Amino acid sequence: MFEQVFKNIDDILHKDAGCGSELDYVEQTSWVLFLKYLDDLEKDKATAAELTGKTYTPIIAPEYQWTTWAAPKDNQGKLDVHNALSGDDLTHFVNLQLFPYLKKINTSADSPDTINQKIGGIFSELKNRIQSGYNLREVINRIDELRFRTHAEKHEMSHLYEGKIKNMGNAGRNGGEYYTPRPLIKTIVKVVAPEIGHTIYDGAVGSAGFLCEAFEYLKHPLNSAGQVRELTTTEYETLQKHTFYGKEKKSLAYIIGIMNMILHGVEAPNIIHTNTLAENLKDIQEKDRYDIVLANPPFGGKERAEVQQNFPIKTGETASLFLQHFIKSLKAGGKAGVVIKNTFLSNTDNASISLRKLLLTKCNLHTVLDLPGGTFTGAGVKTVVLFFEKGHATQAVWFYQLNLDRNLGKTNALNEKDLLEFVELQKTKVDSENSWTVNVKDLDPTTFDLSAKNPNKKEEAALRQPQAILAEMKALDKEREDILSSILGLI
Repeated sequence: MFEQVFKNIDDILHKDAGCGSELDYVEQTSWVLFLKYLDDLEKDKATAAELTGKTYTPIIAPEYQWTTWAAPKDNQGKLDVHNALSGDDLTHFVNLQLFPYLKKINTSADSPDTINQKIGGIFSELKNRIQSGYNLREVINRIDELRFRTHAEKHEMSHLYEGKIKNMGNAGRNGGEYYTPRPLIKTIVKVVAPEIGHTIYDGAVGSAGFLCEAFEYLKHPLNSAGQVRELTTTEYETLQKHTFYGKEKKSLAYIIGIMNMILHGVEAPNIIHTNTLAENLKDIQEKDRYDIVLANPPFGGKERAEVQQNFPIKTGETASLFLQHFIKSLKAGGKAGVVIKNTFLSNTDNASISLRKLLLTKCNLHTVLDLPGGTFTGAGVKTVVLFFEKGHATQAVWFYQLNLDRNLGKTNALNEKDLLEFVELQKTKVDSENSWTVNVKDLDPTTFDLSAKNPNKKEEAALRQPQAILAEMKALDKEREDILSSILGLI
């Protein structure tokens, strides 16, 4: 149901003058979808309050509720076409009344960890780009068909929303910064293994894929017998308000990230719209640090000189600045899983050498996952994942090289099964055909080169010379003739 509705909405928006790309489709679908989701959420809260004898006060004022302006119903439960706004009336209401009202909701929020505050933050960054009120009416009608009341419905919704984000990522280079393959994220989360009570941070949050997958991982804890158990009320409250933190520079990614987390079940994500790298590392205090860092910072970008002044190791490479930020943002004993270009392991510029030295001396870089080309759709670079713990120097680094028997691409993407051997071997860090260990004392102290050179990979057989191939063919022909002669002799 959800998939067909999304396809229909894309077809409608494709016809609208205000929406020119997949990025616009996702953004505009998102705000309408969010208001419908919010309406269902309020119904659930009202029902829960009624069951406990309490009174629920709606977040949205009556005249701005979904069932008033977007989808009023008649006595048969069908759309009341006489009271449902459309055309210019609809666009005027949305642009001049609804959006200004929603922007101001955060000013009345009791605290920053409420959904009220997030609503204001989202609609302060958004504008309605659907120019035709008739197209907007069609989009609203399609989204009104959706339901977000059951766990299965919410799960399907969040899964398909991820699909839309993936399409957005493939729509252009800017969008591509937002999407990391979900099988890779799940694997990183599994290896880092956060626990309830940990604070989890992504300073380049994008569409919040890492935080969403960490939430999915944590909301199914195991008991002492290794079986999935229910969360306690306190644990649920902790996951909702005191676990997930993120920062994002770009407006669209910020909006998508918050909505993605809300659709996954985190009602008030602690995501801030800011340039993470504009923060001076000297200003990060203990209260600003986190137990876990999970991130795929943008690489290839160049930061201005004034931004570089915030970091002890000066470089224009965005990913290298983010890595310094992440190390500084971790608590002592904190754990991280960070995706970065594989050239970080071997670059010979002063900044890269200094950064590798910092990582190896201030943290235990215990694991490096070397990924094949094509892991990131449309990205022309190879990447690695750095797994490290802050607090004591690295003694040895365990490398795993993901060697697949196929080329990765848009139609042949990475999957979780591809990474199963890595997850299993990483537990004991044993050497194998695809894995090996490097002792830090064996590294060149002038470069700290960490190039992923697999010493255990079987050498491919060298191509034979044409003369040898022809000689073997001649010998096989003679052998065949001898066999045929023997058979004829028996007849």
